[in-house]
Amino acid sequence: MLPQILSRDLGFRWATPSGEPAPLVTLLDLPGAEPDRWLPTHLEALDDLLIAVASSYGEVLGGARPATRDEREGLTSAYREIDRASHEYAVAHAVAALPDDVRAGQIIGTGALMSIRARFALGLTGPAPFEGELDSPPEGAVGGTCDLTWASTDADWRGARWIVTTTTGQRLPATLGMLLFDSSGVHKDAALDEHRDALTRVTRALGGVGDRGAEPAALAPGIEPMAASGALDWLLFDWIMAHRESPDSGAVEIRSGRIADVRMLVLAAATSASVRSRFDLGLLD
Repeated sequence: MLPQILSRDLGFRWATPSGEPAPLVTLLDLPGAEPDRWLPTHLEALDDLLIAVASSYGEVLGGARPATRDEREGLTSAYREIDRASHEYAVAHAVAALPDDVRAGQIIGTGALMSIRARFALGLTGPAPFEGELDSPPEGAVGGTCDLTWASTDADWRGARWIVTTTTGQRLPATLGMLLFDSSGVHKDAALDEHRDALTRVTRALGGVGDRGAEPAALAPGIEPMAASGALDWLLFDWIMAHRESPDSGAVEIRSGRIADVRMLVLAAATSASVRSRFDLGLLD
């Protein structure tokens, strides 16, 4: 007998052959397990979930209007299901030790974008690095230098963000997309590599996805989960926004087929869910 997928109002669950709900990673211990088939099936189910969430809440996720009172409960269920499914995939993929799949980066990257946008609409995102410390950008073009600035020199978990320092000494918020598409004199490959390194360092500092997903990844002493989640989500969101198919699309591209970017996105999205499960109780249940 084979495991099965149980459909829910919004989302899905794997179940044992007898119908008991179980995370995908535990099903890999069954005799005759087929991770090379089951993980792609998981991705397809997650993709279907994203399509359903976009259909129901697209205007809210895109920022066209705020969520109504009735929509808030649905949005909460939506981001939780997306986060749980993304985390479940990452854990099962790590245990199965299969090659990285470009489609996983596309689907889980899009899922991370939708989760962050849903939580933003609900007022549940952690603070981005330097939030409240930067100057307001003036209208029109500005001159200056842009650097990926770390919030702390000895605590990677506090994250980093792109900041423009103007000729007059102002410090303005910037984004990776701004560097890639709206700025002159930028070494784009170097900027991408620097952002990759930062996202990987923060993910690593937060412990990854944990041991088979049984418990949230262990956090080093002194790490503040809310602040850490904001730092990781900002770098992840900034990368994803610069890698969409078009400015009006939520679909994420893996440009030039970089397999390393797939792993970076999958681990960052899963680690975000793991860290937030420490204060968003029940998130990974």
